[in-house]
Amino acid sequence: MLHNLVPEFFSVLDAADPESAYQTYFDSHKPTLTAYWRNYVLDPHGPHAAEVVATTLRADRSDLRRMLAKVDLVGMATEAVTIAEDRLGVDCPVDVVLMVGVGAANAGELVIAGRGVAFVCVEHFTGRANPSTWGMGLAPALIPLWIAHEIAHCVRYTSPRSESGLRQLVEGAGGYYDYWNIGSRAPLRELLLNEGLAVHAAQAVAPGFAAADYFGYPRRQYARIRELEAFLLRAVAPDLDQAGLGLRLRYLTGGVSPTTRLVQGKVMPERCGYYLGHRMAEALVQDEGIARALRAPVRDFDAAEQAALGMRSA
Repeated sequence: MLHNLVPEFFSVLDAADPESAYQTYFDSHKPTLTAYWRNYVLDPHGPHAAEVVATTLRADRSDLRRMLAKVDLVGMATEAVTIAEDRLGVDCPVDVVLMVGVGAANAGELVIAGRGVAFVCVEHFTGRANPSTWGMGLAPALIPLWIAHEIAHCVRYTSPRSESGLRQLVEGAGGYYDYWNIGSRAPLRELLLNEGLAVHAAQAVAPGFAAADYFGYPRRQYARIRELEAFLLRAVAPDLDQAGLGLRLRYLTGGVSPTTRLVQGKVMPERCGYYLGHRMAEALVQDEGIARALRAPVRDFDAAEQAALGMRSA
């Protein structure tokens, strides 16, 4: 189900008391916005939350207003959801939320009381970087790609046919996904496959973009990661069956210091785990399709890769 919170956010900006209006808006969508803040921003009731809200409310939104005047946001998102439901075989409830964020992730996934939520923060898709909103300046045409990416995560976490270790962790947490807790408990192999599969899903749902766009990489970074592929695969191997938040930060999180990303004397490119996971998932996706692969256990990816290596060496 698609939920468009963008008009409500602009009503907040137009209110006589925007900060009070934001609190009312937050309370109206409390489960989703609380989970968004806690997973991707900070504690919404912590000492710095009011400052984040105030900065968000006084930011320049002219780029976003121009984009919304030109782009049928709801139509684009609705089409992407429909295609994703078909090509990914969605068999679990997933809410897709269009919203204005507070400068954190451009998109993400949540699970709230067992129900998947895929959100997109539209301030990042205006086509022009905006320092006052931390907007990334991504093209609006990329929104379907990220919708598909986040829906894929929701399927892997909540589909009744999913054999993913992440689904087990979400169920063990009472039907809630926590980026930090689950990120520290899931083996790195599972985390890499999770992101790699989401990239494959985006390619299946929204084809035709440059390869780098599916990973969220600048073109130069994508070329560099491809150059380093053999080294990266060797370097990550000892960590694949280990768990720890530091591993998630090293391979899958942007904005992490070079020291944190240092492995075997080289600094890993930021978020290189998306590429590694994509390569690790490739054989099974090709053999059985993205819908099946999204629900497969780790052992199936290993078996498909070994079979593919056998064929290539025969």
